[in-house]
Amino acid sequence: MEIGKYIDHTNLKMDATTEDITKLCEEAIENNFENVCVHPYYVSLAKELLKNTNIGVCTVVGFPLGMNTPKVKSFEAIDAVENGADEIDMVINVGALKDKDYDYVKKEIELIRDDIDGKILKVIIETSLLTKEEIAKMTEICNETFVHYIKTNTGFGSRGVSLEDIKTINENKNELLEIKASGGIKTFKQMNELIEAGASRIGTSSSVEIVKNMKEEK
Repeated sequence: MEIGKYIDHTNLKMDATTEDITKLCEEAIENNFENVCVHPYYVSLAKELLKNTNIGVCTVVGFPLGMNTPKVKSFEAIDAVENGADEIDMVINVGALKDKDYDYVKKEIELIRDDIDGKILKVIIETSLLTKEEIAKMTEICNETFVHYIKTNTGFGSRGVSLEDIKTINENKNELLEIKASGGIKTFKQMNELIEAGASRIGTSSSVEIVKNMKEEK
């Protein structure tokens, strides 16, 4: 397994510094990770640090609560792309989903999708707050909006990703939709189980430890 190509190497801490993001990018280069995932504030820095590499820059929109209005999320996404973001991870409005305002949720996703000039869009649904039925419904909405990925968690919820989350998504997704598992992923065993269950991307801040863990298990 070329483990690095599954990983979005992440630092979304509230107190992340320039030094922290520089270290993140250096680790991504050393381990050939697929992306770094950083706050919008650090997109330009990460893009500069990763120039002349194949490593992408991912950032978050409406993070971590998802309660911004669609116009605000759209502005944030466009600004991120202009600053060099290759992939956008957008948090849905969970309250709107729980109100069964599916049209609102769908239109918001479509707005962001159309505004980011073909860049990869991952829709964060925050499975820690959802019932199995709500996870299934959000998977259906992601199918209908033709986004690239459905993403499980922000990492700020009450729990991380579970294998049951991935199973539920897999049972309801179409062939085009991919899964990014995130939230509390700290070991190679856990990562491998999620990939075997259907995830094709992993978001974690424990990437370097996972790589070491994998080498130790061999």
